[in-house]
Amino acid sequence: MKEERSSFSGKLGFVLAAAGSAVGLGNLWRFPYLAAQYGGGIFILVYLILAVTFGFSLLMMEISIGRKTKTSAITAYKKLHKKFGFLGYLAAAVPVIILPYYCVIGGWVLKYTATFLSGGVSNAAKDSYFTNFIGSTYAPLIFFAIFLLATTIVILGGVQKGVERVSKILMPLLLVITAGVCIYVTFLPGAGAGIRYYLLPDFSKFSLKTICAAMGQLFFSMSIAMGIMVCYGSYVKDDVDLGKSVNQIEIFDTVVALMAGFMIVPAVYVFSGEQGLATSGAGLMFMTLPKVFDSMAFGNIIGICFFVLVLLAALTSSISVMEAIVSMIMDRFHISRVKACIIVFCFSLLLGVPSSLGNGIWSNIKLLGMDFLTFFDYVSNSILMPLVALFSCILIGWVLGTQTIEDEITKNGEKFGRRKIFRVMIRYVAPVCLIIILVFYSLAQFGIIQY
Repeated sequence: MKEERSSFSGKLGFVLAAAGSAVGLGNLWRFPYLAAQYGGGIFILVYLILAVTFGFSLLMMEISIGRKTKTSAITAYKKLHKKFGFLGYLAAAVPVIILPYYCVIGGWVLKYTATFLSGGVSNAAKDSYFTNFIGSTYAPLIFFAIFLLATTIVILGGVQKGVERVSKILMPLLLVITAGVCIYVTFLPGAGAGIRYYLLPDFSKFSLKTICAAMGQLFFSMSIAMGIMVCYGSYVKDDVDLGKSVNQIEIFDTVVALMAGFMIVPAVYVFSGEQGLATSGAGLMFMTLPKVFDSMAFGNIIGICFFVLVLLAALTSSISVMEAIVSMIMDRFHISRVKACIIVFCFSLLLGVPSSLGNGIWSNIKLLGMDFLTFFDYVSNSILMPLVALFSCILIGWVLGTQTIEDEITKNGEKFGRRKIFRVMIRYVAPVCLIIILVFYSLAQFGIIQY
């Protein structure tokens, strides 16, 4: 029997839940190391310009599609245009692939949180600590299963009692911890040079790679092209002002990303300089930062605050990814939330195993030259997400017309700021950018160009 469709209690619940989705490992792990790699201030400048144009337009489009159709991504696109029904399944595949390996990484964060809480900052700072942990068989699987279970428990509570209630608690807490660590970093001896590197643009470091890295980061930061924002949009009541809500989500997400970089980049700069920042890469959080915390006064306390913060952010994002999948299963097969949650939990548990063991006993098994986690990440983020966004732009920009979305945004007489930017981005600029991302990432992944 089909359940009555849930909804958020109001604007605040929607904004905090959507912001919780957007604020995750993309902000607190990926954004800082990309900012460090691509010149600090110049990356920030490019990201901000893209966020208020490219990111805003795609985010507004997806949330509006959700509210207009009142259904999840798997059926929303078909409801808009029968020939674009395939796009729903393409969008559905993204969170299905992402959730298992995202929870594996969430398990890593949980492990580091436990380590710091037990006073193990010196152990975590050792060169071999991270590789030994992810290379072992059972420990990463246990932490992955715990993280996945915690996510499932929240989703079982439903939209208002689960997703919304947890977001209302975690998001303010996340902001408070972030602000506290930022203040501490500001007063570190020598932090001024790191802050200047992070905030002041150096145009000599600008390149096409900077633009592509910033565009790719927007997908992670804003949960675009994952079916998540279509799902959350479907829970939004008709009297909510979408324009103002999206602006607030965008501001919240961008501020947290900037603050995450402010926490990390100057601190690492103090202890390892610009060269250390440029070479840390994706290992910045798990390998470089523990060394920084170990060298700090009160480093264990700051480390605890940091990893608790990252854990909360990872949890809010995994909740949104799982909710998107559960919502699609409920819409497609008309089953209860409990049954849908059990199906998603079991599937994710099975698919997460190779992502975890791919760093250990299954490390010799490669898919297109990649371990399991890297392969799933490549397929979802470098192929499927740009394709979903590209076809969405074609559907709204050229087949139905942007007026379809504009009417949804202004249905109750609300104003739509940046309307002209929205039209130009969806019809012309975004499709070109998305094609560039598809080509650039694929060439980089197979070593044809350096990235």
